[in-house]
Amino acid sequence: MGKLGKKARKFARKNLQSVLRNKRKLKSKFKRKASKTTGGQDVEENQERDTTNLSTERKAMAEEIEDVSLDDVFSEDDSEGLGEDSDSDVYLSEDSCCAHLTECDGESENNIDSSNGGSSLMVHNRDIRAELVKKAKRLNKLKEKDPEFARFLERYDVSIKQAKDDETSSDDEGGLDGMHPMNEDAVRSHVPKCLTSGQVDSLCNMVKKDHNMAALTCLINAYCTACHSDSKAPSASISVLSHNIQSGETFSKILMFMLHQADTIFRKLLGLSCSNCKKETVLELKNTSKWLSLKPHIKSYLRSTLFLLNQVTDSELLTFTICRLRTSIIFLVAFPTVLRKLLKISVHLWATGDESLSSHSFLIIKDISSMFGLNWFDSCFVKTYKAFINHTQYVDQRLFEHIHFLRNSYLELCSLDVQKSSNMAMKCMLHLAKILQKGRQTKKKEVVKKICSWQYINCIELWVAFISANAPEYDLHPLLYMIVQIINGIALLFPGPRYLPLRIRCIQWLNQLAGSTGIFIPVISLVLDVVAYKIAKDGGRKSGKGFELQSTIKLPKHWLKSRNFQVECISSAIELLSEHFAQWSYHISFPELATAPIVHLKKLYEITSIESSRRVIKRFIDQVEMNVDFVQKKREEAPFSPKDQQTVETFLQIERRSGNTPFMQYYRSIMSKAVTRKMISNTKFPKS
Repeated sequence: MGKLGKKARKFARKNLQSVLRNKRKLKSKFKRKASKTTGGQDVEENQERDTTNLSTERKAMAEEIEDVSLDDVFSEDDSEGLGEDSDSDVYLSEDSCCAHLTECDGESENNIDSSNGGSSLMVHNRDIRAELVKKAKRLNKLKEKDPEFARFLERYDVSIKQAKDDETSSDDEGGLDGMHPMNEDAVRSHVPKCLTSGQVDSLCNMVKKDHNMAALTCLINAYCTACHSDSKAPSASISVLSHNIQSGETFSKILMFMLHQADTIFRKLLGLSCSNCKKETVLELKNTSKWLSLKPHIKSYLRSTLFLLNQVTDSELLTFTICRLRTSIIFLVAFPTVLRKLLKISVHLWATGDESLSSHSFLIIKDISSMFGLNWFDSCFVKTYKAFINHTQYVDQRLFEHIHFLRNSYLELCSLDVQKSSNMAMKCMLHLAKILQKGRQTKKKEVVKKICSWQYINCIELWVAFISANAPEYDLHPLLYMIVQIINGIALLFPGPRYLPLRIRCIQWLNQLAGSTGIFIPVISLVLDVVAYKIAKDGGRKSGKGFELQSTIKLPKHWLKSRNFQVECISSAIELLSEHFAQWSYHISFPELATAPIVHLKKLYEITSIESSRRVIKRFIDQVEMNVDFVQKKREEAPFSPKDQQTVETFLQIERRSGNTPFMQYYRSIMSKAVTRKMISNTKFPKS
């Protein structure tokens, strides 16, 4: 059909109904678009806003991944300070020995009937004390900024002190009547001005023989001053104390008497047994007159001892102090605030102290978790876990023993309540899995570096040890599944040859879990990846020094070009396969398990030119084939069907108990040689 002419097209536009109908539809569409122009702009703006929000959320998620910390798994508030307690709560009034004293420590104690007037007075005193603290801070800042003003204050204090000394010089002769308040601080006005060694001896005798409450009050106040004296000095045992204690001998007498005798004196005055005393016994005494009279003394002694622990740096003195404090730990059931501070100090000393101090500090933690209920167990669990993470960031040969001790003591703490610890451990593993998942998804350098760190590795090793120790007696299959997935994820995230030490650790963890739980965990593919590493050509340059894989995660590049690297890969693979095969050498399916590794090792034997490695591979192949023949022969003699699961489980039980098969003897020799090889290795990998 030909094209219409000009007149025909004009006629069609004017008269054909179909053309007119289409025009009307187009006009209505244009009108609707024009009426929704503003709405269209809003839609575009909303789309832009949504795009901006999505990009912002992605950035925030990335930042959150980068900022995530291993100890963020628990949202516990660790904001309790360890600074000085209120001095008015530490020092006792020597005017009255009956101790119905007002205490303003904020503890909720049921035995105090606080009337409206009493509570308002407490609030008023607290406000005054807070105002005094603020003014003292301002005064100290002024002293630092203006030295002349500081010297003026010193001269003024000296003149006031001399005037008061002149007024009271007639009363300064010995005995208890000569005790006067200090001028250094108004709240420390309960201690004798010049406490001599003879006065300390007389006070000690009065307390031991006569149980004199006035003498006990004076001694406790003197002990408080000794613990708080010269707190800015690097060591309280070095500083020659404040002006109210004349000599170091007096200082030592006060400290030694209180630390040695305070617990015994308190127990005698309360009528408690020195050995068998439970927290319920102390709680029953809370409303008695004996407890109400001694409560301020016990609290002052415990707080002062905590302050001493926070100031002293000498390890022997710290160990002795914390040992003596442990004997009085039962009294802390009445003072939860003091108990929280003791726990925090003990966790710090456990993580940072030497062997003796760390051991005795852990005994405090263990006592708190076992004596004071589940809430305190949770607190001990969380605080020790965080301390373990924070103090295992770096590893070297000197720290191995201490980290090993921290891990073992933490597992001992978990063994007090395995079910509770399992629930907490699942939270920790989920947090580790979250970090690993984000690392695999984003491949961000910061997140990957966080995974390939000693903190992360020590956490994995901790929970592997926990599962291995408790799996025979408890159902820990959910934890086992979770930790195996995490370990496999780590091995897949770091497949390169530079991560040989990390991969070896992963395989060792899996072997350890399989051996302790009796559950088959495949590791052969991970081991064969190790023997597949071949960076240098045969005859590559030798390194004159051995390997020490224990103290590194990632190898430097130049080690990959050495022949020793190839030797280490083969030796490690043989050791790991030997351990894996030893666990299943008596199983009825051992021939099928060993088939694929033997094929790969035979190929490796043919292409390897290093004679020492060839001998190791050949001996391993021979031993595995001997065990395969042994199991196959026993299998042919077996009278049961493979479907009989119960009978299959008892296959070669007699041989398993004896452990004298050739392959087990070979495995023991391999492990002993591995230990020797690691001991004689005299060079560590440099840190990457």
